[in-house]
Amino acid sequence: MSDEASIRVEHRAGVAVVTMNRPDRHNAFDDTFIAELTDILKALERDPSVRVVILGGNGKSFSAGADLNWMQRMAGYTKEQNEADALALAELMETLDGLDKPTIARVHGAAFGGGVGLVACCDIAIASDNATFCLSEVKLGLIPAAISPYVVKAMGEQHARRYFVTAERFDATEAARIGLVHECVPADTLDTRIQALLKQMHGNGPEAMAAAKDLARAVGRGPVDRTMIEDTARRIANIRVGDEGQEGMSAFLEKRKPAWVQE
Repeated sequence: MSDEASIRVEHRAGVAVVTMNRPDRHNAFDDTFIAELTDILKALERDPSVRVVILGGNGKSFSAGADLNWMQRMAGYTKEQNEADALALAELMETLDGLDKPTIARVHGAAFGGGVGLVACCDIAIASDNATFCLSEVKLGLIPAAISPYVVKAMGEQHARRYFVTAERFDATEAARIGLVHECVPADTLDTRIQALLKQMHGNGPEAMAAAKDLARAVGRGPVDRTMIEDTARRIANIRVGDEGQEGMSAFLEKRKPAWVQE
């Protein structure tokens, strides 16, 4: 893609780096941007060469949420048009949250509104110490509805209730404390930390990582009952007899690297 594209995708040895590229608008998004990012994520899901997806922003911010021009257009929408518009944003969040490929949010600068939703939908979120967060919708008489399932899951209901109603800005240290991001690191080490994570994940089975993500979702959202216990037993049995599981166990016993690790 050209430098003028609103979203850039760069492929680096099994890693797809997706960069929101509207620095003049702090990577705020509109309906066209939402549709484009959704399509890109779906394409990366289908690409067998992609093992990990990194989501970041170009310029001073990660993402400032909704674009002002888009908001002005929405003000004149009917209820039905507003619902269709909101469903498109909800589909973007569902797509990012539901990717089989591991996802890493590279967060710097401002992450406001829908930008917080993108962070919450990623499996791993690493923030620089200059990052700031805000769920600012109530300032406009609105609510963070489309992103709420993922934000509440990430930070918990009690923290969400506070930040949903106060619209306070909070820093990366607070974001890490409440679970919205996993780590807060100095800005000049943000990429180094992400590279270390990629190196760690490089030795993991791609199919196993996808299955592990699905396992975490299933266990995290259901009661620990007989149904769940039997489901987890089936999951590990399926993995053990599968090609990747067989190769991984053989490689371990034979003290060699598994076939999916490329030097």
